[in-house]
Amino acid sequence: MLTHPNIDPVAIHLGPLAVRWYGLMYLVAFIAAVVIGRLRLKLPHVAAQGWTVMDIDDMMLYGVLGTVLGGRLGYVLFYKASYYFAHPLDIFKVWEGGMSFHGGFLGVTLAMALFAWQRKRHWLQVTDFVAPMVPTGLAAGRLGNFINGELWGRVTDPSAPWAMLFPGAMREDVGWLATHPGLAAKWHLNDALLQYQMLPRHPSQFYELALEGIALFFALFLFSRKARPMGAVSALFLIGYGLARFTVEFAREPDDFLGLLALGLSMGQWLSLPMILVGIVMLFWAYRRDGQQSNPFSTN
Repeated sequence: MLTHPNIDPVAIHLGPLAVRWYGLMYLVAFIAAVVIGRLRLKLPHVAAQGWTVMDIDDMMLYGVLGTVLGGRLGYVLFYKASYYFAHPLDIFKVWEGGMSFHGGFLGVTLAMALFAWQRKRHWLQVTDFVAPMVPTGLAAGRLGNFINGELWGRVTDPSAPWAMLFPGAMREDVGWLATHPGLAAKWHLNDALLQYQMLPRHPSQFYELALEGIALFFALFLFSRKARPMGAVSALFLIGYGLARFTVEFAREPDDFLGLLALGLSMGQWLSLPMILVGIVMLFWAYRRDGQQSNPFSTN
């Protein structure tokens, strides 16, 4: 059985200042996005749209603001609305954690809409350019989650070679045994708790890193190497991320203050379903629209 290395969340101590690993992962994410964006400039169909290095740099500024503001407000509204409405000043305590991907996604979407309006470009042309630059950032974020020992997975069979002990989950482990007596007996988890003082869990951060980060990156990067109908790359991102997140949530421990919601699905799954549906509709629309435009006898 594996044990989480319990890494110090502070990467560098500079007297009163502390540089945290999670902050460094954000830096890695934006650097990777810039590198991938510049590689995309070399593609003929991308170059034909008139994208420049300056566009990428400006886009990153919009992206940073959208990610941070949207991620924080999304967490406040989607996950702990009642708490933050009662303690509004705590919204600004970002150093205590609390970011939502779905909120960050909406924030970046609005930021890209503003960027598109200012540059007089179609919004979907901008999102198609940006989409392949996002997954590496998601991978970096999930690595940051693992380093922090947070967002761990659900309890699993201790005989599984990937089962991992997370010290941060110790307080939840005892409660889990009381609410899941059948699985506890089947997997002999009372013995595991006595031996390790913790229960084995899925390292779901790595599952998300692999699916939302690596797999989604290659899917989008390869798909976007050729000219596609406007909106198709963005649609593939919505479908790919939504499916990856929805799947991994079955192995990820739901937030203790929310638990599982209707139909036994987590908040992350409910927020991912609209992404999948919108992505499917957008993909059909993109190819149908492209077919009509290439056919002079088509009607709307």
